[in-house]
Amino acid sequence: MKFALRAPILKYTLFGMLFLNSPAQASEPRSKRMEKTAAEVIAADSAAIPKGWDNDCRASYKAGYEAGYRAGYLHGRRTATQPHSSGRASATRYADGSIVQTRDTTASGRRFMHRIGAEFRPEYIFPTNPFVEGENRAGQPIDLSLSGHLRYSFQFRPGSIPDQIYGGAYQGIGAAYYDFGNPDELGNPIAVYLFQGARIARISPRLSFNYEWNFGLSFGWKPYDDAVNPLNKMMGSKMNAYLNADFFLNWRVTREVDFTAGLSLTHFSNGNTKFPNAGLNAVGLRAGLTYNFGRKSSEMAPRTVCPAFPRHFSYDLTFFGSWRRKGIEVGDKQYAAPDAYTVLGFNFASMYNFGYKFRAGVSLDGVYDGSANVYTEDYIVGYDGGDPGYQFHTPSFDKQIALGISGRAEFVMPYFTVGFGLGFNVLHKGGDLKSFYQMLTLKVGVTRNTFVHVGYCLKDFQTPNYLMLGVGFRFNNKYPRLR
Repeated sequence: MKFALRAPILKYTLFGMLFLNSPAQASEPRSKRMEKTAAEVIAADSAAIPKGWDNDCRASYKAGYEAGYRAGYLHGRRTATQPHSSGRASATRYADGSIVQTRDTTASGRRFMHRIGAEFRPEYIFPTNPFVEGENRAGQPIDLSLSGHLRYSFQFRPGSIPDQIYGGAYQGIGAAYYDFGNPDELGNPIAVYLFQGARIARISPRLSFNYEWNFGLSFGWKPYDDAVNPLNKMMGSKMNAYLNADFFLNWRVTREVDFTAGLSLTHFSNGNTKFPNAGLNAVGLRAGLTYNFGRKSSEMAPRTVCPAFPRHFSYDLTFFGSWRRKGIEVGDKQYAAPDAYTVLGFNFASMYNFGYKFRAGVSLDGVYDGSANVYTEDYIVGYDGGDPGYQFHTPSFDKQIALGISGRAEFVMPYFTVGFGLGFNVLHKGGDLKSFYQMLTLKVGVTRNTFVHVGYCLKDFQTPNYLMLGVGFRFNNKYPRLR
């Protein structure tokens, strides 16, 4: 009796499975069926079963269909994440919930492409100081700098999602040798720097207009010394910060080799950590060659779909500190105070993330400047910091703290974020702290929600204020994780 009841069920189950395996029985074209959810497909096919079938038959058909669907789904998932002869495929889930199938059609399947390069940069030095105007031992203007650069960088594999989003972004480390034509008084410094660049616009498949920035330190300067080097009232440190921004054309000469040529802007300064700090500014040309290891000719075309960006607010809390020297104005001249003063501060910025590459917002800026409103009576000292013995006065603590508000804009790239800020102090006791200030910042990502912060603060677009060296924390970060 039990066998008699179960036999029809078995018969109909087998019939249902044979029915599923027959392409001629599909009620809809395959393309349309794939656009539907599993539940919709099952419901539609169940409705197509003849009304004469009993409930057991319908249940058997549905169970068979669901089992086949699950098996096919699992097989597809395994296939998508396993290597194939033509490359590797994977599925990535993003913060907005979207799932994007990606495939690397290169033979290697590596995430990065490595590059080495060499450049030559001739630059004109702006005559912003009497020393470079000709008040030196040679009695000649110092108006030309020549530098040679060796560089290593890595770039996201062309055609990958990060490559498409960030315009072929690359980042790396470089070293440069500078010649100013006056080694005895100025030196021949060596610069070591981080750099990052990307495409601004594609002109043709082989030609693009790009940008690049360099940020690092330079060593080997001949600084001011009252006895040994008294005429160099421009550079006060053996070590100075190195800042550079370039705009250039990138020509893909061969499959592996790129040629670059364009405009270069350079600034050297000690960030007001020593006095004098007039700094050196130059503008000129750059030209170089870059070799791309393992670049394929087919990698220039996009092969993936970029996920939608989830717009959102994020919050950056930054703590910074540094030290600075203070120049005291006596009459129409400025003289150096003998001490180095502590600078401490914080920034809390609320930033709206418009897309992958740009965010903007407002920041609350607090600072303690140990040099603010410092004063003296009849105090004059040379650039070497010699103290003739006069009393140097420090005001009360409340006259050295301030709270300001600034507008911020940040350009986001892989691993690095470059920011600009314009602000003014709203709570202060006047004097040096009654100011309109500007900030240039660089955030280097350490983890997804932490970063190293390097910044420089100016006053009234011209007066060096202080360095901002610190760490930061990001909250409510919803940037998609790109692979």
